[in-house]
Amino acid sequence: MTDTTTADDRLIVALDVPNVVQGLDLVKRIGDAVSFYKIGLGMLTGGGLALANELKHEQGKKIFLDMKFFDIGATVENAVRGVAQHDIDFLTVHGDPYVVKAAKEGASGSDMKILAVTILTSLDRADLDSACIKAGEIRDLVQERAGKAFVAGADGVIASPQEATMIRALPEAEGKLIVTPGVRPMGAALGDQKRVATPAQAIRDGVDHIVVGRPVWQAEDPRKAALRIQHEIATA
Repeated sequence: MTDTTTADDRLIVALDVPNVVQGLDLVKRIGDAVSFYKIGLGMLTGGGLALANELKHEQGKKIFLDMKFFDIGATVENAVRGVAQHDIDFLTVHGDPYVVKAAKEGASGSDMKILAVTILTSLDRADLDSACIKAGEIRDLVQERAGKAFVAGADGVIASPQEATMIRALPEAEGKLIVTPGVRPMGAALGDQKRVATPAQAIRDGVDHIVVGRPVWQAEDPRKAALRIQHEIATA
């Protein structure tokens, strides 16, 4: 098993590539600069669970499976129970309280953390209006959803770095995790993210883990890009 203890696991790199072969190649290029990887829904049909097992059990990496489960309670519970058998570290579900409760039941007996999605960082108020989501500032809605998810048993939440300070201030947030996508290193393109922050700012605002994808895997030298982000985190 590879020793990855030198890497700061506050950085989670998203393996947003099509298949296992490209995922393993990227991890090899990054080397010991990263110890925590996210595998998302887009990789599921490309062997995502196989990649998770390879990285976890053969290379000693931590794994965040970003599936955003959302269904009736019994289905969510059964799906989460199946995922828990793979020794996954983090798993996402939608932040509706009944979904969180079901997920926690499915994860019982394992060390897997259930992270609740508040409002996707790619969305703005216009997107919420078109989806018939109730009126209000996104920051307020995120804080409300986060609080309800914590009460339902979530181990943490997924939220924009711009809402991290508000979430961290919630009494229900004590001892809970805040994991944020929408993080872009200094000078990086925003892509499809609309509510963003730099790595250092996110950490200063109370985020426990940041998720970075394209600025690493699209870089000419992914290892160097990851080390640059690690440096930004360290300066926080």
